[in-house]
Amino acid sequence: MISHPIICAFRRSVRCWRRWAVLKATVETSDLSGFRCYSKPSRSGVTGMEEILSRVVAPLPTYETRDKHPPPPESNSVEFMHFYRSLDKEDKLSFLAKLSQDFGVDHRIVSELAVKLLDTQLRDLATILQVEDRLRYSLAPRYKQLLIHISRVEGGVKFLVDLRADVLEIISSKASESPHIRDLNSTLKSLLSEWFSVGLLRLERITWQSPCEILQKISQYEAVHPVRNWTDLKRRVGPYRRCYAFTHAAMPGEPLVLLHVALTEDISDNIQSIVREFASLDSEEDVNKINAAIFYSISSTQAGLQGVELGNYLIKRVVRELQSEFPHMVKFSSLSPIPGFSSWLQGLLSQCRKEGRGSDLLSEQEWREVEQATNLAPGAPAMDALRKLISTNEWVHSESLAHVLEPVLMRLCAWYLYGEKRRGYALNPVANFHLQNGATMWRLNWHADTSPRGVSNSCGIMVNYRYFLNETSTNSALYLQNKVIPASEQVLGFVSQFHKNSKL
Repeated sequence: MISHPIICAFRRSVRCWRRWAVLKATVETSDLSGFRCYSKPSRSGVTGMEEILSRVVAPLPTYETRDKHPPPPESNSVEFMHFYRSLDKEDKLSFLAKLSQDFGVDHRIVSELAVKLLDTQLRDLATILQVEDRLRYSLAPRYKQLLIHISRVEGGVKFLVDLRADVLEIISSKASESPHIRDLNSTLKSLLSEWFSVGLLRLERITWQSPCEILQKISQYEAVHPVRNWTDLKRRVGPYRRCYAFTHAAMPGEPLVLLHVALTEDISDNIQSIVREFASLDSEEDVNKINAAIFYSISSTQAGLQGVELGNYLIKRVVRELQSEFPHMVKFSSLSPIPGFSSWLQGLLSQCRKEGRGSDLLSEQEWREVEQATNLAPGAPAMDALRKLISTNEWVHSESLAHVLEPVLMRLCAWYLYGEKRRGYALNPVANFHLQNGATMWRLNWHADTSPRGVSNSCGIMVNYRYFLNETSTNSALYLQNKVIPASEQVLGFVSQFHKNSKL
């Protein structure tokens, strides 16, 4: 039961809201002497939006008739889809703003039911539950029914996935700060999370015999290590490799999330040995040489499914699939990139230079070694030289510089992954993903990705997140609830070196 003071306070707030609504309506309808409000002439496009929305967004049935109300004609959903696709980017924003604001929740009804719920707190439980159900029903925005009906027409689910991608872009680009747009995003995410629940997804293994259209999309969607050519793609779906995808019946031929796996003797410490081309494309697998599964690339293909849990379930399903194929396999690990490390490091170097705290980042001996390796003139600032080396990737061409920078970059990278946080969780998005899944931050690997992209993003460093299957549930709970990061002795050793050498 809700306490009496809270009920009184809520009633006062509702009365205040009602007075404000009445005053607003009075001002809008009054003919104020000496004051005239002018507005921009409405464009024909805006009029068209209003007309189509009024036609296709059906009124919310009353609570009593909600199960007896006939569904709108399918043509409404099709018309909405065709109209939206015909709009340019700017008009799509206006259309979504109008949809979310004018056809959302009826706040007047919600406030009345909220007051009624408070008034029934001393009544029997059945009455309270009925009022709660009415309130729950009234909280659904009017456009939600339209979205549900769209999902039932051919191509409707894919349309809504793409629609949410547009909404997310609007929010991220700050093209609109409207809370109604954010509410539309929440409604879409909730619906898509139901429709794309793991029980409704199908796990498919992609092979060289898969349809050409699917293979083309596998190449197109690969976001971590781009596919160079058809030979490269054939290698990634051939012997000692596996490629899996989640698909959905409502989006046939469209992989939702992809996972590339390398089958190796031991846990890989570099990506070159996995994605480079080999001559033995048609060789047979030797089961005795397969002891570990390395998840070296996972890519979500649909921007509109952001925040809908797919990747973690895909890894778990693939582990079960591989255990069935290789019962002796016990080693499961990622070989993950570290996006954002180089940019974070550049920001850290700039901050230390601005504050004159270069000695806090490297020891005096390390700064001397940098000066010697770069042949700096006496008095030249070593900090500027180091920033230039990292920003231009020039250091990778010098064996002496790489030797000097290895301990520095490895401990800084360990701290970036382990110590840099956002709201208590790992700042790095890839680390946060695997830690949520229950993996252990297991090993940092030097010269693990020597491609220009790998060096630019993370100074060539990669990390293994190890999945100890009997520990993943405990690790996941500790991370999500207590923000504890499970890490190996190697990683903790680098973190300890960071604390010892860097006074940050």
